[in-house]
Amino acid sequence: MTPKPATLWHATATPTALRPTAQGEITTDLLIIGGGFAGLSTALHAAEAGLKVVLLEANQIASGATGRNAGFVVPNFAKVDPDGVRAALGDAKGNQLVQMAATSADLVFDLIQRHDIACDAHRSGWIQPSHSETALARAKDRVRQWSAEGRPVEYLTAAAVQNLTDAQGWLGGWIDHSGGVLNPVAYARGLARAAETAGAQLFESSRVTALTATPNGWQARTATATIEARRVVNVTNAYADNLIPGLAQSFFPLKVFQISTEPLPQSLRERLLPGGQCVSDSRRNLFTFRFDAANRLITGGMHILGIGADTRVPKTIHRRMAQMLNLPELPPLQYAWSGIAAVMPSFLPRLISPAPNLIAGIACNGRGIAMTTAMGRELAQWATGTPPEALAIPASPPAPIPLHALMRHAPNALLPISQLRDRIESPAGLGR
Repeated sequence: MTPKPATLWHATATPTALRPTAQGEITTDLLIIGGGFAGLSTALHAAEAGLKVVLLEANQIASGATGRNAGFVVPNFAKVDPDGVRAALGDAKGNQLVQMAATSADLVFDLIQRHDIACDAHRSGWIQPSHSETALARAKDRVRQWSAEGRPVEYLTAAAVQNLTDAQGWLGGWIDHSGGVLNPVAYARGLARAAETAGAQLFESSRVTALTATPNGWQARTATATIEARRVVNVTNAYADNLIPGLAQSFFPLKVFQISTEPLPQSLRERLLPGGQCVSDSRRNLFTFRFDAANRLITGGMHILGIGADTRVPKTIHRRMAQMLNLPELPPLQYAWSGIAAVMPSFLPRLISPAPNLIAGIACNGRGIAMTTAMGRELAQWATGTPPEALAIPASPPAPIPLHALMRHAPNALLPISQLRDRIESPAGLGR
């Protein structure tokens, strides 16, 4: 198994030179803290709108969850559909958020085309197979709801799922043809270049250590720079620190592992996912898979709390993929990595507005690439003067989760129960 670089995506993306560290005194219209998809999209859209933009990344561009996911572009919500969004937020705000999510993949692939970003992007579709009769009924309802929004979705029979994936046992499912796959590190680096071309200044190795309100906005400090900004956007997402009190306690941090195999033989590649889609099924401990440009199989999974997870879990995930796809001779592991996703109790994206001219975005919930790119466009509108309540994403003050120090471990600690329920519900022919 290859230990370096950090992920498959870092290994296969075109190398890029390190950006400078922020130095001295800097004045800007908009300061963005965080160099992931949301921050880069905000920087690009705000700079295109004519603002002077500075982005500070504590490490390097795409070093956090942006560079540590599976590269799925999925234009919907993980656990909620349009009817549920409207029920939770009301028709007006619900319609805004549903429209933002529905067109989020459109935005991603449009940016890739418009800025000529080479990131192995394929708009091949996203498939969600159903593992149970209950999940199958929900798939039919999801197709109904997203079809009503004008989206290119389709219900799949069991035979259709097997034809598309060559995997047996699922009862059916659905596909959103507007989704797809890409190399997330290459995509992020392309967004960064586009933002700089539009006039934004991007700095790496520039961790913000203090954030203080001033009469004219905010002052941020790093080890080597002082930045005076009229407005500040914090988009560190699951990697939030204590710059904004209560922010890090407003979501569940979920550690997710990803692995890739060595390249598969072409004969197997032509049999599995011949259309190049990405797959994530309906189980609680969901099974995912896709290929990269070199025919490596990529999948991921959660882990139960315990010592040695970084070594143990990738091997477990590899065995699961061999079983699920009936590949006893599955090529060995080549890369394994992990990242932290932010999961909101509502499973919906959220803006946190703790003070005037300061806003934070939390968007992942397992839909990082599409959702955070769309969030960046919304935050750029805020930076140009749109009030938070007019944005598509709900905004509120920080709302720390009660007993967060304990509850933050719940998603991983409850995994054995989720696995048992998945096993009880799944047909005998579906791998575990």
